[in-house]
Amino acid sequence: MQKAAEARQIEALGEQLRARRTALREEIRQTLLKSDSEHYVQIADSVRDLEDESFADLMVDVSLAEIDRDLEELRTIEAAQLRMADGSYGTCGVCERPIDIRRLEATPHAPRCIDCQTLYERTHFQKFGHTL
Repeated sequence: MQKAAEARQIEALGEQLRARRTALREEIRQTLLKSDSEHYVQIADSVRDLEDESFADLMVDVSLAEIDRDLEELRTIEAAQLRMADGSYGTCGVCERPIDIRRLEATPHAPRCIDCQTLYERTHFQKFGHTL
């Protein structure tokens, strides 16, 4: 990133990260409150057959998956905020080249440049990908 624009851009990206962090925390809180009011036991008490029980299991799994997804994004945002604090924000964690500002504007918490991210996605197991 160019030094003249860097401070303004980093501040704007930092604000985006703070806003998304706040929104994620609220989403997690709401999901937890929703799951408290829709306890598996309450659903399971009304189970009439195995299909109903499977549906109750699915509802619990969906709530847990939502929380896991939000927590993972929250961790990446907090890692980006730490990089901002230590001065390494905007530098690829793999090749150490600058991350393009357009990438950071699209994904402020990006830890890798687009080339390293593409390679990462091709070579690492995706826990939410398709499996046989």
